[in-house]
Amino acid sequence: MSLPASSHSGAPTASAGRRVLVSSVSSDSHTWNLVFLQLLLEDLGHEVTNIGSCVPDDLLIAEARRHRPDMMVISSVNGHGALDGGRLIRKLRQEPDLSDLKVVIGGKLGIRGVDGASHSEGLLDAGFDAVFEDAAGIEPFRRYLAASAPALEGAAR
Repeated sequence: MSLPASSHSGAPTASAGRRVLVSSVSSDSHTWNLVFLQLLLEDLGHEVTNIGSCVPDDLLIAEARRHRPDMMVISSVNGHGALDGGRLIRKLRQEPDLSDLKVVIGGKLGIRGVDGASHSEGLLDAGFDAVFEDAAGIEPFRRYLAASAPALEGAAR
C-alpha cells in the first residue's frame, strides 16, 4: 500500500495481540511498503510476520499454514496487485483450511493509477475481504482494522 508516514504512539489498541502476515504480490519487489505496514500494525498492537516481497503464491499459502495468522495483508506498489492478487486469492480460497482467513489487499493495484478503473469490485469478487486503493491513503485501512477487531478476536486460535 502506498501510505503516508504515521506517528508512533507506542500504545496498543483494544485489538492487541492479533497475528498478521504481511507480504506483497509475487511480482512486486518493493519492501518499504511492507516495512511501513509492519510498523503501523505493530504500533496498533498486532503481532506481525513480514515475509517480504516477491513471494510466490504457493509459498505464501505455505507460510499462512505455518504461521496461522488472524489476517493476511497483501501490498502492491508495482501496479500488478489486481492481476497477481486476484490469482493469489483464488488459489488461497480453494484451500479448505485457509478459506475463511481474513485477507486484504491494497496499494497500487493497477498500472493506470488514479486515472484508471477501480479494481475493488473484481478483487472482492475473487475473494478478498477488503480492498484499499492507494489514492484513498491509510485512513480506510485504519478504520477497517478498528472495525474488524471483534471479528478478528473470534478468529484467534
